[in-house]
Amino acid sequence: MLYLASKSPRRRELLGRLLSGRPGSEFGLLDIDIPEHPQPGEPAEDYVRRVAREKAGAGLLHVVGNPSAIVLGSDTEVVLDGEVFGKPADDADAASMLRRLSGRTHQVISAVYLVSAGRELHAVSKSDVTFAELTPAQIDAYVASGEPHGRAGAYAIQGLAEAFTVRLSGSYSGVMGLPLYETATLLREFGLLDDGVPEPETADAGR
Repeated sequence: MLYLASKSPRRRELLGRLLSGRPGSEFGLLDIDIPEHPQPGEPAEDYVRRVAREKAGAGLLHVVGNPSAIVLGSDTEVVLDGEVFGKPADDADAASMLRRLSGRTHQVISAVYLVSAGRELHAVSKSDVTFAELTPAQIDAYVASGEPHGRAGAYAIQGLAEAFTVRLSGSYSGVMGLPLYETATLLREFGLLDDGVPEPETADAGR
């Protein structure tokens, strides 16, 4: 059985979307909480991969009594000039992050690990996101919306932040928190994803 080691409702939604309508589409949820702090001198990509792996490993410990369990762990971070922007501590921290991202192109790194008792695979997605120049009023209004809370880099690409995202090169789902192409590739490697395309609900379904 597949388990998702994450508290994130966005990852739950994305994984559910990927598996929807396919055989064996059910997956369990594991409430995993591990420290998420870069180590001194740790490169951003190494940090993201480490956290994703630790989430998957911690999740596997939760289901150690199930030898057929496969656990998916993922982490997504915003990186600017080599610095990892985690989740903002408060409104002031969120505003500070947004001021630094304003008018700049930053990188979003997402890592995915799929682990079982005897196997481990991983993939990394990197995307470039460019923000428009944000006025102080725009930043204040966005912070006041509450959307930056609990979001890496203090924004949600699928939410109000779409209005100031000028360009995205890479994986939209990866910026959201779970890169679906990479995740699908790993699931196929584990035999958990059928390559067949689900049948449409009606024969005359159109766009």
